[in-house]
Amino acid sequence: MTIERPKELFCVNVFNRRVMKERLPKEIYQKLVSSIEGGQKVDPTIADMVATAMKEWATANGATHYTHWFQPRTESTAEKHMAFLYADENGLPIEAFKGNELVQSEPDASSFPSGGIRSTFEARGYTAWDPSSPAFLLPSKKGGTLCIPSVFISYDGTPLDVKTPLLKALDGIENSSMRLLKLFGNRGVKWAKPTVGAEQEYFLVDQKLAARRPDLQFCGRTIIGSVPPKGQQMEDHYFGSIHPKILSFMEDVERDLYRLGVVLTTRHNEVAPCQFECAPQFVEANLGCDQNQLVMETLRKMARRHELSLLLHEKPFAGLNGSGKHTNFSIMDSEGRNLLEPSSNSRRNIQFLTFVSALLLGLSRYMDLLRASIASPGNMHRLGGNEAPPAIMSVFLGEELTNILETIEKGLPEDLPVRGSMDLGLNRLPSIIQDNTDRNRTSPLAFTGNKFEFRAPGAPQALAPPLTMILAIWTWGMNEIASRIEARINDVDVVDAALDAIRYAVRESRNVRFEGNCYSDEWKEEAKRRGLTIANTTQEALALYLVPEYKELLSGLKILSEREISAYYDIRLEQYVKTLDIEMSVLSSMVWEGVLPALSKQLVLENNAMSSIADETLNSLGHWKKYLGRLATLKNGLIDSVDRMDDLRKKVQGEELEKQAEILTGEGLALFGAIRGICDASEQVIAHDLWPYPRYRELLQIS
Repeated sequence: MTIERPKELFCVNVFNRRVMKERLPKEIYQKLVSSIEGGQKVDPTIADMVATAMKEWATANGATHYTHWFQPRTESTAEKHMAFLYADENGLPIEAFKGNELVQSEPDASSFPSGGIRSTFEARGYTAWDPSSPAFLLPSKKGGTLCIPSVFISYDGTPLDVKTPLLKALDGIENSSMRLLKLFGNRGVKWAKPTVGAEQEYFLVDQKLAARRPDLQFCGRTIIGSVPPKGQQMEDHYFGSIHPKILSFMEDVERDLYRLGVVLTTRHNEVAPCQFECAPQFVEANLGCDQNQLVMETLRKMARRHELSLLLHEKPFAGLNGSGKHTNFSIMDSEGRNLLEPSSNSRRNIQFLTFVSALLLGLSRYMDLLRASIASPGNMHRLGGNEAPPAIMSVFLGEELTNILETIEKGLPEDLPVRGSMDLGLNRLPSIIQDNTDRNRTSPLAFTGNKFEFRAPGAPQALAPPLTMILAIWTWGMNEIASRIEARINDVDVVDAALDAIRYAVRESRNVRFEGNCYSDEWKEEAKRRGLTIANTTQEALALYLVPEYKELLSGLKILSEREISAYYDIRLEQYVKTLDIEMSVLSSMVWEGVLPALSKQLVLENNAMSSIADETLNSLGHWKKYLGRLATLKNGLIDSVDRMDDLRKKVQGEELEKQAEILTGEGLALFGAIRGICDASEQVIAHDLWPYPRYRELLQIS
């Protein structure tokens, strides 16, 4: 059997620049590339030719339909397929795709969340082609679909997706980066673009077993389940030998993604049983966000083919590590330089420190937006658990970089013996080398040698929302730093002006910089003393979007208007409330349909067994009576607790959204946890053949 090599598969399903150049006239190709690189709208005069070339390429590769592929605020992707084929006035078949169909489409927008921006009857919404992310083909058994990455807006132009704010944030940071680079004399640099690479964690379990668990089917996680005798405590799964069935799955995922232009550079077992991870190559940020959606969708599709069930929930199993999406980001310039990489050139190292300091300065004032951006029902269960970072946002730089910045803050002492090799061109400054400090796995945001890693996003989350907030914060910091340098550049050298600006950023960012163990109780107390926000619940975290200062930042940078921010808050809060309600409904049904009948059967069996024993023997079986009492207590406690939870669900239905969230968070979560505790205790004392659902020890095995 001949196996195609990855490089032979790479991008075969992508309408990339190579394909454009082959299929478009030279002048049309150049105009299209100029639009893409300049971030401008595509010239309408070339749209028809581009659409025709795109259609010819797609149909030659089996496509029968096209779709504007977009990302509504559900954080998943959406698509409405349109046929290339239509019949002319003589009833003859024609395949066509016009320029106006490429540039814009009009799906029904009524059922997508809008946060009250428009009423349900206001159904009109538009998708518009985003040429900066290439179109791609998704093959199917009987054809395929041409997918055109797009933004999604309402009739009045209000964004209804997560991509539009991201594109605005990208414009802002690209302009601010160029402003700084020009100050340092980078006259040949044409552009600077953020790059991103997201480590994707996930679980795989047997499809047939998962189908027997309503919680996995409807919630994506187990809402009851006793921890198995052997979980992850032996630490033998992490980086272990990959099971042949899983390896086959991974190989098929990789080959499909190669065809879509996505390179997965790593694959491995993660910490928990049945948990795995893949990580892509760094790419431009907008493309990286689209590619991560393709990674998640490919994982889902391939799991079904391999008779596996994919779990992307942040915490699918209690007592085991949850799954995150570690978001690594940096900035690259047009000459291929990573602006967060230390250099052998002293001037570039001052520039490097300036970009780092700009982010620190932004974080010192707007760090809470990062906490808001990763707030979700599932992430609330993951944050602070095992390897996941805590809910308190802070940034870790490492000992050597911290020493550099603190030395600058102190005024550059003449004599400071420090090891390292990062030349700042000043004997008074210490030196560092890339990757010369250990990673702080407990920190939500960490510098890791030549990039920052934001470890708090949950596994199922779209990359765009947290990345948008990161870029907004960084843009503000760059603008502040640039203004400080510009104010002094006529009087002193740019290096001295930059060092003064860095010194200011270091002082201002003391509150958010922390090098220690973020899990410790001491850090929680220290965070309070520093005045940092501690938002343990999703409702608390989402409310941070409404802080006037934060709304002013996003609206001032023209990323989100105040109206759009409020709408986004409402959308996320509504998703939180609905998720809790669904989980409570599923828990209630699992108890009434499964757990309580199992307890009753166990009680009947034990009572029947006792009735067959002579009275004098029974009198000596105190432990048996105690066991029966325990079963009865579990059953009575479960009935009482579920009744109260069902009443609570009815109680909140007529309340305003924020009141619903408040009641469900304050009362519902505690009640939910108590019911789960009773269910898990019941599982431990009920016969295996009577327990209605596959247990953890069965789910966490690959056959």
